Formats: sequence, C-alpha cells, structure tokens
Amino acid sequence: MAPKISNGTGNTDYVLAVHDLMHKPGQMRELKLDILTPDQMGEGIALIPKGAELDLDVRLESVHEGILATGEVFVDADAECSRCLEPLTVPVEVDFQELFAYSLINEDEHVVEDEQIDLEQIIRDAVVLNLPFHPLCSTDCLGLCAECGVKMADNPHHVHEAPIDSRWNALQELQNQELHKKEE
Repeated sequence: MAPKISNGTGNTDYVLAVHDLMHKPGQMRELKLDILTPDQMGEGIALIPKGAELDLDVRLESVHEGILATGEVFVDADAECSRCLEPLTVPVEVDFQELFAYSLINEDEHVVEDEQIDLEQIIRDAVVLNLPFHPLCSTDCLGLCAECGVKMADNPHHVHEAPIDSRWNALQELQNQELHKKEE
C-alpha cells in the first residue's frame, strides 16, 4: 500500500507518494484503495453522500513526461426515480486516466508535487460527470399522476374526470338552473 501524505486539505486518502516511480519510465505499481468520501459528490436527483465508500483500482505508471494514473472507481449513488420519486441506489462504475506531469506546461495539467499526486479532483470529476441525470427504478415505471400525485404503479387504472371546456359554462349554468326549478 502506498504511503498517504497530507495535501493540505486534511484529506490524505487521495494523495499518493510516487517517489519510487519518478523518472523511471516503464515502472508500474497497482493499488486497491477504499476511500470514504470527505464531502458529498454531486447535486440534484443523484449524488454520492458524504462518507460513502469509493472502491478504487489504480495503476500508476512512470512515463517520460510524468506519472500516468489509470483506474476504475466503484461506488453506490443515492438517487430518486425521476418518474415516481422512490428512493433507489444506483451503482456507478467509472474509468479515469490522467497524466501528472513533472513540470507545468499549461494551466489545465495536473502535476507531480513533492513526489506525490492528488487524485481527488480527477476522481470527483469522473464520478460526478457519470451520475445518472434521470435515474429510473425500472424502465417501465409509470410515474405519478400529473393531477393528484398518486403513484401510477399502485393504481394503473387511475383516471380523473375530463375538465369541462369553459366555452360550455353558460350551457352548464342553464342545466343547473333547470335542475333547481324541478327540485322546487
């Protein structure tokens, strides 16, 4: 297991020492990590809650330009069905690959700093971008009634009276007046 080094944010789980791989092209190390998320990942209908366990399979390879980090992340997202709003758990499996350069050439690059790399932003970006936008409890979910909110799966034959066209209001009033006259 790789030594964990502080990244200044108090979260050392994503920071990996790579001094044994630096400037040795062809060298490689594989790691299996279990990381508890320090913060919630994502916003909206699907998210990874704070304290969820990320299972990480990471391969670190030394290349001429820096350290290439390749891996897979496995985690369960808490979500709601976008049709019926039932809570559900959605498994998320994400691949990532990023080069940590030895020197900064442009601002978009990640760099090796103090013989260590920080995977947090890469993993966060990969996971959040792969959260489902419209999770479903099942592909044939009927959702909720648009008028009253009844779950359609519980009552698939649920219907409402069709609204009366407002152009017929005057006729409806005449009919009601006739009914009142007969009752008197």
